[in-house]
Amino acid sequence: MPAYTLPFEKPILELQAKLGELRRFSESQEIDVGEEIRRMEEKIAETRRRIYSTLTPWQKVQVSRHPLRPYTRDYIARMTEGFIELHGDRRYADDPAIVGGVARIDGRRVMLLGTQKGRDTKSNLRCNFGCAFPEGYRKALRLMRLAARFGTPIVTLIDTPGAFPGIESEERHIAEAIAVNLREMFRLPVPIVVCVIGEGGSGGALGIGVGDRILILEHAYYSVISPEGCAAILWKDRAFSDRAANALKLTAGDLLEAGLVDEVIPEPEGGAHTDPEATAARLREAIVRNLDALSSRPADALMAARYDKFRAMGVFGETPVPPPAPPEAPAEPPDTPADTGKDARQDKPAE
Repeated sequence: MPAYTLPFEKPILELQAKLGELRRFSESQEIDVGEEIRRMEEKIAETRRRIYSTLTPWQKVQVSRHPLRPYTRDYIARMTEGFIELHGDRRYADDPAIVGGVARIDGRRVMLLGTQKGRDTKSNLRCNFGCAFPEGYRKALRLMRLAARFGTPIVTLIDTPGAFPGIESEERHIAEAIAVNLREMFRLPVPIVVCVIGEGGSGGALGIGVGDRILILEHAYYSVISPEGCAAILWKDRAFSDRAANALKLTAGDLLEAGLVDEVIPEPEGGAHTDPEATAARLREAIVRNLDALSSRPADALMAARYDKFRAMGVFGETPVPPPAPPEAPAEPPDTPADTGKDARQDKPAE
C-alpha cells in the first residue's frame, strides 16, 4: 500500500486492496489463483495509465508536490558520482534550502545546484520547506562563478514553491539577491542546463533558472505564481485553485508549446515517486545529451544565444487601431409646404 495517496488515485488504491485480499486468500487456502492475480495487475496498470494520461493541470500540480517524489539530494545520489557539497555564501550563512557542489555525471564534471525540500517536519523546518533565503541564492551564485572560473558546466534542479517572503528575507534583500543572479547567469561563459523536477514557483525558481536548455519533468510545473495564490487574488478564495491552474498554463505541455522550456522528460506511469530510479536515469540521459550538444559552442555564442532565448519569451504584438469612421453628414430637414402668402389667422375658424 502506498504511504500517501492523491485524491484521484482512489480507484487504483481500491484495486490494490482487492489484489492484496486475493493474494492472502490464495496463501491461506492454498489455491492457485495466479491467472486472476495477473488479470488484476493488468487492470491496475491500465487504470493507472488511464488516470495519469488524462490529468488536469491542478492534478499535475498535486503530483509535483507528492511527498514521496524524488528531491534534489535523491537525484544527486542516483545520477552523480563523487559529489562534494560546498557550503555558505561567504557573507552571512549557509542555507540548507539550496544544495550545491561539484560532481560527475557519466564522467562529465559539473557544478550541480538545486533546491531541497524535507521529508518530515524536522527536515522541512531545516530546509524551510524548500523556500530559500537570500543567502541561498548568494551561495548558488558563488558556486556558479567558481564553475565559470574553471570552465565547468552548470546543472540546476528546481523544486521550490518560491523564495521565502518573510521579514528575515526582506531584511537581507531577497529581491536584490534574485535579481543579481538573473543578471549574472546571463554572463556565465559555460553551458547551463536547468531542470524543473517538481514545483517551479515564481522568482524563487527563476533565481537559479536562467540557462541554455530548460528541461522539465512530465508532471512538474513552472509558473509565475502558485494556483492557490492566483485564486486568492482573482477570486478571493483558494477553493478556485483548479480554475487558476487551468488559466495559468503551467503544465509541461503548455510550457513547451509556449517556448518557455526546451524538452519534456517523460515520467514512469504513476509519476516519478513510483519509480525514482527510472526517473533519475531519464533525467541523467537528458542532461548528458544537452551538455554534449552545448559543450562545443564557444563562450560568446553561448551567452548571446542565452540572452536571445530569454528576450524572445513573452513577445507580444500590437494590433493597429483602425482609423475612426468619418462623421455622418447631417440629415436634411424635411420639405416644408410653400408659403401661400395668407395670414395664418385666416385659416383659423371664427369663434
